[in-house]
Amino acid sequence: MTTDVVEDVYLQDKALRPLTLNRFAGQPVIVEQLEIFIEAAKKRGETLDHVLLSGPPGLGKTTLANIIANEMEGPFTSTSGPLLQDATALAPLLVSLEPGAVLFIDEIHRIPIQVEEILYSAMEDGMLDVMVGEVEKKTLRIQLSPFTLIGATTRSGNLSAPLRDRFGMTFRFEYYQLADLTTVVSNAAEKLGMDVSRASAELIARRSRGTPRIALRLLRRVRDVLETKNYSGQDIEHITLALELLRINDKGLSTQDLNYLRALVDAFSGGPVGLNTLSAALSEDSGTLEDTVEPYLLQEGYIQRTPRGRMATPLAASLLGLPGTVVTK
Repeated sequence: MTTDVVEDVYLQDKALRPLTLNRFAGQPVIVEQLEIFIEAAKKRGETLDHVLLSGPPGLGKTTLANIIANEMEGPFTSTSGPLLQDATALAPLLVSLEPGAVLFIDEIHRIPIQVEEILYSAMEDGMLDVMVGEVEKKTLRIQLSPFTLIGATTRSGNLSAPLRDRFGMTFRFEYYQLADLTTVVSNAAEKLGMDVSRASAELIARRSRGTPRIALRLLRRVRDVLETKNYSGQDIEHITLALELLRINDKGLSTQDLNYLRALVDAFSGGPVGLNTLSAALSEDSGTLEDTVEPYLLQEGYIQRTPRGRMATPLAASLLGLPGTVVTK
């Protein structure tokens, strides 16, 4: 995929995102609290305290970070943990921030500890400590403009306690309820100029694993099918045919999910089996399984994580047409 195509896809996705809290469907507890905290900070003429957003991928952490910057009327700067592997990458970024800026760091758990330590004084005191001098090392303190750091992570347990404690607000994203996800699909369909009924939007939402990113991706692919086949977005049967063509079953499980469950049930007799063993059997990265596949399967009750490893539940066996083959231990 060329850079131009990647940029075009990114811009399409960005265009579907809400820009204000009152248009952010889902995560009602987070939205309610943020509305209060943002209003209070603006009344005091202060920057918003630092925010940590955690949860599975695709639930809107980046979108919410953009919304916070919009609501606070401050400039938005975005980067990610893998890009901040040494102090020379982070220090210039901090120094260049304008007053009231929002600095968003995605995958913040991937920042190495020596870079993470630079953030401590920046977040707590608004200062940047820089080592100068080649022979006699001295510490130079640089005053930073007031800013808000928003960190996003799919693995909050991998954050060090000192960094985690410096966030004044911590929010955990949950998978979306069906009604909220249906609203996300309906709003996006309207922006795409699609004539989609609420029932059709709900059908797409049901197969989106409670995840807006998946819902938007499915919606764009459904649009392709509708346009190519001359189907109607108002016709449930046509939407169903489009989704079947995309090979997403009525429970939102992808081929990757089903392969995981089949391996667990068939190859390992329902478990328990270690993550690395499953990863090798599926030829999939263990991090991908843990971050992308397992959270939804856990929420829907298809698997369990135990001290001895992963186990399939009777629900998983029933889904695969193998009732009674999984023994709970």
